[in-house]
Amino acid sequence: MKAMILNRTAAVESSPLVCADVPLPTIGSQDVLVRIRCCGICRTDLHVIEGELRNPVLPLIPGHQAVGIIEQAGSAVSSRRIGERVGIAWLQGTCGSCEFCRSGRENLCLGARFTGYQVPGGYAGYAAVPASFAYPIPETFSDVEAAPLLCAGIIGYRALRLSAVQPGQRLGLYGFGASAHITIQIARHWGCEVYVCSLKPEHQRLARELGARWVGGAAEPPPVSLHGAIIFAPAGELVPPALRALQRGGTLALAGIHMSAFPPLDYDRDLFGERVIRSVTANTRQDAAELLQEAARIPIRPRSREFPLEEANQALQALKAGTIAGAGVLTVG
Repeated sequence: MKAMILNRTAAVESSPLVCADVPLPTIGSQDVLVRIRCCGICRTDLHVIEGELRNPVLPLIPGHQAVGIIEQAGSAVSSRRIGERVGIAWLQGTCGSCEFCRSGRENLCLGARFTGYQVPGGYAGYAAVPASFAYPIPETFSDVEAAPLLCAGIIGYRALRLSAVQPGQRLGLYGFGASAHITIQIARHWGCEVYVCSLKPEHQRLARELGARWVGGAAEPPPVSLHGAIIFAPAGELVPPALRALQRGGTLALAGIHMSAFPPLDYDRDLFGERVIRSVTANTRQDAAELLQEAARIPIRPRSREFPLEEANQALQALKAGTIAGAGVLTVG
């Protein structure tokens, strides 16, 4: 099969992914083999490829927002069927027995395995995945629409819940890439007023188009205090202004898997008044199931820019430069 391979971590500007023919993945008794139709690109892919997430298992096939069709199923698989369309997301395995797994917090499992980081991902013609981590895709979504939901959507949904914003309240979004452009659609469905801070004019335009009440610069103070906020940009310098924008008791959720260092915080100005900072760590399978159901009900319509699989390097360069409004998706011929 054709795949984009990472042999060593490097800046995406150097085009580190190499197109190669590799053997089909083998599956175990509880796995399914998925013929990939498309795979979303994600800022987490950038962090893996550029070495900001340490110790990826090399050589590696990146990608963790894959949509495809099950072509083979292991002997012990009963939950999925051949011919079913499914998605493959970031979390691909847990120990199942630690205190986190037993308490419904499998995203915190220290033995977790992650797609496109520790196991081969979706920048390829095929991928193997445990059947219990393969998510049925609602019929309302095309393949390209579904791909960004599998990480950008899931993490945005989890971040929205951890921000503690309630329907009808005021939400701030810092950075307006793939995840934020899905999250705003959920928040608007909840009747929230959404205030967006973003650097790129094309992202600002999309935010207005999707119903933002106000759009400003990357760290510009919103005109009103916020009940909750989410930082999607991997920029620690946004933490102090985002905290200052919160009203007393508000929560700031940090949605990125990697962020630059925070500047010093002033306790009285930035945190006092029971303001809360929460990180967002991966997702649970329950998050994925809930997001896909919610997305189909609304329905969410992700905005996507398509690239052929062979142009994965160029797609990642565009993502890093911030020139993709919405989500980037690799299509597999």
